[in-house]
Amino acid sequence: MHPQIRQPGPGTCPLCGMALEPEMPSLEEDDNPELRDFTRRFAWTLPLTLAVFVLAMFGHRFHALPADVRTWLELALATPVVLWGAWPFFQRCVQSIRHRSPNMWTLIGIGVAAAYLYSVAATLAPGLFPDSFREHGRIGVYFEAAAVIVSLTLLGQLLELRARSRTSAAIRALLGLAPKTARRIADDGSEADVPLAHVHVGDRLRVRPGEKVPVDGTVLEGHSAVDESMLTGEPIPVEKGAGARVIGATLNGTGGLVVRADQVGSATVLAQIVQLVAQAQRSRAPMQRMADKVSYWFVLAVLAVALLTFLVWGLFGPSPSWVFAVVNAVSVLIIACPCALGLATPMSIMVATGRAAQEGVLFKDAAAIEQLARIDTLVVDKTGTLTEGRPAFRAVLVASGAGEDAILADAASLEQGSEHPLAAAILAEAARRALAVPAASGFESVTGQGVRGRVGNRSLALGNEALMASLGVDIAPVREAAAALRGEGATAMYLVADGRLEGAIALADPVKATTPAALHALRAEGLRIVMATGDAEATARSVGAALGIDEIHGAATPAGKVALVEELHREGRRVAMVGDGINDAPALAAADIGIAMGTGTDVAMSSAQVTLVKGDLGRIVAARALSTQTIANMKQNLGFAFLYNALGVPVAAGVLYPAFGLLLSPMIAALAMSLSSVSVVTNALRLSRRR
Repeated sequence: MHPQIRQPGPGTCPLCGMALEPEMPSLEEDDNPELRDFTRRFAWTLPLTLAVFVLAMFGHRFHALPADVRTWLELALATPVVLWGAWPFFQRCVQSIRHRSPNMWTLIGIGVAAAYLYSVAATLAPGLFPDSFREHGRIGVYFEAAAVIVSLTLLGQLLELRARSRTSAAIRALLGLAPKTARRIADDGSEADVPLAHVHVGDRLRVRPGEKVPVDGTVLEGHSAVDESMLTGEPIPVEKGAGARVIGATLNGTGGLVVRADQVGSATVLAQIVQLVAQAQRSRAPMQRMADKVSYWFVLAVLAVALLTFLVWGLFGPSPSWVFAVVNAVSVLIIACPCALGLATPMSIMVATGRAAQEGVLFKDAAAIEQLARIDTLVVDKTGTLTEGRPAFRAVLVASGAGEDAILADAASLEQGSEHPLAAAILAEAARRALAVPAASGFESVTGQGVRGRVGNRSLALGNEALMASLGVDIAPVREAAAALRGEGATAMYLVADGRLEGAIALADPVKATTPAALHALRAEGLRIVMATGDAEATARSVGAALGIDEIHGAATPAGKVALVEELHREGRRVAMVGDGINDAPALAAADIGIAMGTGTDVAMSSAQVTLVKGDLGRIVAARALSTQTIANMKQNLGFAFLYNALGVPVAAGVLYPAFGLLLSPMIAALAMSLSSVSVVTNALRLSRRR
C-alpha cells in the first residue's frame, strides 16, 4: 500500500500496519515470519477463546459454578489471548497513533482494549458499577467478545496472508524458468557443471539438446531450434546458428550449441523482466491513492461515530444503558475496520501484473494499468514496430541474360566479406535457395556506395546509383522497375559484371506477420492509429497504405514525434506511443502511455511504461483487455468495501434496535470484518484466471 516504506528485513508498515512485502520474492516459498507468528498465536489462543466463549454463553447453566468464579475464570482465560495473542495488534495501534496515520489497527486496538479493560474493571471492582449493570447475578463482562475478536482477526490475517502469497506466484514462475546450473567449457577444453551464479561474462557454455539456455549470449558453434515461448509467447522455435543471440531460460531443441555468455545475473532478459514485474507490483495506482485518503478520514469518522454511539446509548439507551454503550461502541470500531478498503486496489494490481507477465506484457507501474484502458489514440513508429526492423530480400530485377539465381549468387559472393545488414539479407536468400556461393577475392568496400571484388576471372561490383555513376554504368534497363520498388519502401542494389549491368536486387524491411491483424483489432476497439516514422515520406505512405493507415507523418525527427504527441494532447486525445528505438524514447516519455517493443533498445524500454516482450502489437489488445478487467476488479473491491462499511456501521451503532430490537454482537462484527478482507482478496485473485 505504501511502496515508499523500505527497511532491511521483514516487518510492518508504520503507516498502514500491514506486513511489508519482500522487494524480490525468492524461488522457494517465502518463509513469511508474520504468517508463522500469527499461526502460532492463533493455534495457542484458540482453545482459550473457545473456553471463555462457552463460559460466557452457557456458564449460567452450570449452577455449581458461582457467578463471581465464572468471571474470574473468564479473566484468566481471556488475558493471555488479549495480552499475548493481540500484542501485534496493540503495537500497530500505538504505531498508527504515533505516526498520526489512523488505520484498521487503530480501530481493532481501541475496540479490543475497550472491551477488555471494561471487563477487568467490572471484575476487580464490581462495587463501582450500579445494579443496572448486573446480569445473571454478576456485572456484565465482555471477555468473550475481546477474545473472539482477537481470534477472528488472527484467522482473517492468516487467510489474507496466505492469499497474498499467491500474488508472488507469477514472479516465482518466472524465476523457476532459469536453470540452476550451466555446463562451462574451460580453456583446456574440459567441461564441468557449475552453479549459475558462478557463470561470468565471456565464459563458453555448452547447451545440450533439450537443455535450457543458462544465460543471455551469442552462439559460437552449432545449430539448433530454440523454443522462446516461455518469454516471448511465440510458439514456433527459432533457428539459431553461429552469431545468433540466445536468451537465458529458453529451451534448446535437438541440436547442440556452444554459447558465449554476454549477460549474466541481473543483466539477463529474464532478470530484467522479473525486476519490472516486482517494481510494478510495488507501485500505487491513482485509484489506490484515492482509497488511502478515504481510509484516513474514514477511520477518524468511525472513531467519532463510536464515541457518539457510546454517549447516545449511555445517556439515552435502555437499562443497562452503559453496558449497551460499551458493546455497541466496540461493535462499531470492529466492523468498520477499513482492511477491505486498504486491500481493494493493491491486491488487484499485484495479481494483474503477474498475469500480464505471463502474457508477455510488462507494466512498469500500477498507473500504467489504469491508464492503458483509457487511451483513444495510438501513435506507432514504423521500423521495428510495424515492420521487422531489418532488411529482407524482396525481388531480383534482371537486366541482361543472367538469371535471378546467378545474380543472387554473384551478389552473395561479394557480400560474404561484408557486415552490412543488407549483406545479411542477400546471404540469407542465397542460403534459402541453396545456391553455390564461390569465394570472392580482392574484396573492397566503398563507403556509402557498395562493394567490389573478383569472383573467378570476373570483376564484380554491387552498390547504389552513386557507385554505378562512378563506374560509368547505365542502369536504364532496370531504372523504372527499381523506382517503383523504391516507392514501396525498398532499396535497390545494382550488380555489374565486367562493366556490364546484370541486374538489381531489391531489399525491404518487411511488415511483421502479426501487424495487420493487430491493427485491425485495435481499430475495432475504436483507437485512432497514427504512424510517425523517420523514414522518407514516400516509404512511409507506401507502408501505411498497405496497412490501411490514413494518418501518416514521414521524415519525423525525435522532436517531431514529441510535437505530434503534444498536438494530439491539445486536441484532448489520450495518447499511447509505440516504438522500439532510441529516437522514439522522447515521444514514449511524452505520451500518456509509452509502449516499447521488447525487441528494441534498452533506452526505449526504460522510457516506456509498458513493454511488449515479443514485440507484437497484438499484445496491446490483450494488455488493454487486462487493464479494463483490472479497473473493473478494483472498482468491485472498493464498492464492496464501501457498501460493507456503509451497511455495517449503522447496524453496529444500533439504528435497527428501536424498530427491530436488533443489536450486532462484537463477535459477529469481527467475523464480518475478517470475511470482508478475505472476499476482497479472493475477488482480486479471479484476475489470474481471466483470459
